Amino acid sequence: MKKLVLCVVLVALIAALASPVMAWDAAKQKNLGQDKNKMTWYLLDYGKDSDGVPFAISRKYYTNTTIKNETIELLMSKFGISPEVAGSLYFTEYGYQYNEKGTEFALTYLRHYDMLGNEIHGTEYGTEENPKTFAPIPAGSTPAKGAAYALGKSAAAAPKATATKSSVPTRKVKAKKK
Repeated sequence: MKKLVLCVVLVALIAALASPVMAWDAAKQKNLGQDKNKMTWYLLDYGKDSDGVPFAISRKYYTNTTIKNETIELLMSKFGISPEVAGSLYFTEYGYQYNEKGTEFALTYLRHYDMLGNEIHGTEYGTEENPKTFAPIPAGSTPAKGAAYALGKSAAAAPKATATKSSVPTRKVKAKKK
């Protein structure tokens, strides 16, 4: 019984400590499901900023250990982050900015966090060192889904990716006759 109470208190403490990072409008949050790499994505915020520029913020949870390990290796090799800190990677957040038509996007920031919401490493775009570069939005991508919400279109209006044999397993099912 003591272990159960301790576990509940620990989970509540983790939730309280992580709340500043998770402080997004719950009504706007959208579960975007998993991508082809089995990574889980959420749309946290979207709309137009004070200058009327469409934006979206998404978060990717590392539900694929292979991709997570590759990202940890990148954090250590490229940015000199210690194995202990890099190994605590839990999710990455992406800031997107769109053109008025929602056909192009640019990253505004990319931040890696641990389970408690502590930033491990972040990159801001739009600086001389890291310029903001606009590119066409790939159909069915997270930026495409964010653009649909940011521009006030329905989620169904977001371009769908074309399923391929390797990315979407299918199985024919025959209906039984009665």
